[in-house]
Amino acid sequence: MQDDLELAASLVREAGTLAARMLADGLTTHRKTSVSDVVSAADHAAERLVVDRLRAARPGDGVVGEEGTDEPGVRTWFIDPVDGTYNFLSGLPTWCSALALAEDTTPVLGAVFQATSDELWLGGRDLQTSCNGRPVDKLADRPVAELSLASYLHPTTLPDDGARIPLLRAMQAAATVRMLGSGSVELASIAGGRLGASVQLDSLDWDWFPGAALVHAAGGATAVFEAHGHRWHIAGNAQAVAELAELVQAAL
Repeated sequence: MQDDLELAASLVREAGTLAARMLADGLTTHRKTSVSDVVSAADHAAERLVVDRLRAARPGDGVVGEEGTDEPGVRTWFIDPVDGTYNFLSGLPTWCSALALAEDTTPVLGAVFQATSDELWLGGRDLQTSCNGRPVDKLADRPVAELSLASYLHPTTLPDDGARIPLLRAMQAAATVRMLGSGSVELASIAGGRLGASVQLDSLDWDWFPGAALVHAAGGATAVFEAHGHRWHIAGNAQAVAELAELVQAAL
């Protein structure tokens, strides 16, 4: 029987490959909450593939997916079948399939497959983060001023001082800012040293757990806390996470 990490690796690769093939063949889409919040037949098909496989391989585990799966169990798998659907449907390469296993809301392992670059990121509590089987370098402490910062601010949240002002304070402290549009690609890039840190607000579990597991397994840190009417999610090296948390909390 496959161990959990091997299972996660095969599932995200199969889900991402399926989504890419369906995109090439043509897809139907519809909006969920806004023009930028979209879902496609590939999202649903990829989630169904993962759910069916998990039911067979880990019948005692729970499964939670972005597209509606919500089944309780001893442990819980969190699925984002196509993370970055707007990018996916727009022809942008920054999207992935992501999966995490969590125990008591703590991620045990994460798996992220970016089909457009054929990169499989794996890591967890007992395994250093790797990309296509090659371990990444451990994240070393560096100040925010020397780092790129990844984030996102939806246009509808611009009038909200509790979101905008803390996020701008964090951005102003960084060397540069990037917005990728895929939380799991973003966090995998931090684990791999391609980006420095991340500040997001009100992230959903399937957007957070896969990449958070990778960051921790790369020697990094994360912080999740309530401030200014939002739940903040920060990831990076330990020094940067502490600095960013202080900036966000003190912003108002």
